[in-house]
This record gives sequence, C-alpha cells and structure tokens, in this order.
Amino acid sequence: MRSIRFALALVLASCASSGGSTSRVVVEEAGQKDGKAVQVYTLTAGGLTAKITNFGTIVMSLQAPDRNGKLGDVVLGFDSPAGYYAGHPFFGCTAGRVANRIANATFDLDGKTYTLAKNNGPHMLHGGAKGFDKYVWDAQVGNGVDGPWVRFTRVSPDGEEGFPGTLTATVTYTVTPKSELKVEMTATTDKPTLVNLAHHTYWNLAGSGDILGHELQLSCDKYTPGDATLVPNGKIEPVAGTPFDFRSPKPIGRDLAKAGGDPVGYDGNFVVNNATGDLVPVAKVVEPKSGRVMEIFATEPGVQFYTGNFLDGTVKGKGGAVYAKHGGFCLETQKYPDAVHHKEWPSPVLRPGTTYRHVMVHRFSAK
Repeated sequence: MRSIRFALALVLASCASSGGSTSRVVVEEAGQKDGKAVQVYTLTAGGLTAKITNFGTIVMSLQAPDRNGKLGDVVLGFDSPAGYYAGHPFFGCTAGRVANRIANATFDLDGKTYTLAKNNGPHMLHGGAKGFDKYVWDAQVGNGVDGPWVRFTRVSPDGEEGFPGTLTATVTYTVTPKSELKVEMTATTDKPTLVNLAHHTYWNLAGSGDILGHELQLSCDKYTPGDATLVPNGKIEPVAGTPFDFRSPKPIGRDLAKAGGDPVGYDGNFVVNNATGDLVPVAKVVEPKSGRVMEIFATEPGVQFYTGNFLDGTVKGKGGAVYAKHGGFCLETQKYPDAVHHKEWPSPVLRPGTTYRHVMVHRFSAK
C-alpha cells in the first residue's frame, strides 16, 4: 500500500473562522490510480478537520469534538486512499450516477429502454459495476469566509454503465466556521438521463463500538416500504405505529429487531417533510456518552437510513479497526429509490438546459 507523501504544507489559510481561529486547506499526494494523481485534502475550520480524497470523492475521516472538547474520528473508512481500491461498502463516497436501486436494472425514458448492470441481485445499485465512487475526480481548492473547500469534477461519458448522455458532475465539500460539513452536488447533461447523487458516509459519533445507542430523530412522517430485495413497493405509508417512527428521538436499537430485514436492521427510504426543495431539517443524531450531536439539513425529498446491516467483521479499517454489524449508520439524502418506475414520485430525470442541484449540510455540536 502506497503511503501518503507530503506535497504541499499549506495551500490556503485565513482567519475567516469564527473566534479568529485559522481555517486552512492542506493537500497531500497519495500516488496514482488508473493513470491519474490521487490526493488527500485536509480541510480545517470551526473545530472540525475533514480528510477527503479525489478517489470517489470519499470523506476518509472527520475529527469532531465531544462534550469535553476531545477530538474523535466519527467516520468509518481506511487510513489511505489505497485502502478503498479493492472495494468496500461505499464508505464516504458519492454514489452515482444514480444512487440506491433501480429495479431489474432497466428503465424506459422517452420511449427507449435502457439496460444497466445487475450488481445487486437483479437490480442496479449505486451507479452499477463501476459507479462514481470508483473513479479519480479532478479537483480545485479554495478558502474564504464560508471556510475551506474542495470541488471535484467528473465527466461521465454517454453510455457509461448503460446511462444515456454525457454528464458533467461536481461535488463540493466545505468545512464551515459553524462546525459544518457542507456537501453540494450539481450535474448537467447533453441528453435526457437519470441523476440521483447521494453522499454515503458511515457515521459513528462515539468513534467506535456499535451505533444502537445513538438517538435519532427524523423529520419524516412517511416512508416508502420495500420488498425483500430493498426495492420500494410503490406505496407511501405513515410511520406512525411502526418501527420506522423516528419523529421523536429514540435509540436506533430500540425497535431495530422489529424493522426486520435479512440481515436485520434499517435500510429504507423516508419521505422528508419538504415539498419546496429548500434546505430543511432532515435528521438529528445524539450520541449520549460523548455528547456529540449531528444535525442534517438537505434539499432532497428523501433520506435513506441504513444501519450497517451488511457489515460483518470482514472489513478492517483505520488502525486495524474491525467494522462489525451496526458499526456505523448512513443518512443519505436523495430522490426516492427506483423513482424512475414511479411517475408520481419526484423525478430523477435530468434534461439538457437544466441543472441538478443537491445540498446537504452536517452540523456538529456537543451537549
């Protein structure tokens, strides 16, 4: 495994952060992948430090303070970009061109049928056999009053993984003076196509152990039930009276067994109380022992809540950490899964002359 080599100690620094603390971007070289330079970008502001690589736009780590001010890494992953090359359960990446599942790996658009890779049983998952998480993206960095940022760009050619249209996608990460990790995604196309980009970090606000004691609240009155293969059945149902009711805070593990699944756990889409497309509250997670709090705001109509059900202890991460079942959770704001097959749902279709935009903000604090 190639180690990360120090390349540029300080790209940009300023005193734009609140309280006069310094915000900065540091860039390190990490070898090459597929003939392109791989780099790691360290963004620091507002008491947070994020390490992000241009391979898959992966958030490798995020250091956040607990109630005593002690920093801890709250992200599952590997010590270097090379750790992600052999495959992993989508740690920290941008999933796309279409995140989540497309049933039977096929869809119709404007009278034409498109066939995709079947990489999740009979379905397509997270963009296919080689989705956006498996490419080295181009990058730019900057710093300003909103904090240090890195912007990744990738051009996905017409026909890639079966999708029509040349798609130009950007993903911008900003660490803000307000102790936020902000994710902004855009895309444009030259032909009608599908787009549903999602950020896929596995979180553990304790830094280790399982996440069953984390307390979750979702701004979601309804959800989209799925079948045994985790594809929505087309219905939208109220969460009231079900294990999927997180309208009031409760430990993730309280009703987990009742949620079912094989393996058991949560892995489904919730309908965000958001009819406008504005940036609205989606989720709040509290880890009682450390006091860490993460609030999520987003513009998308859905959020996939996943409790790391398929982690089975075979993945060894940072410092040899073993990631066991329920060792992390994901909250992926998105269009609904398989929306292309449900015309009444928010559409994943993107047409020339329009721009796909998705904003997601993770705000950290401690109590």
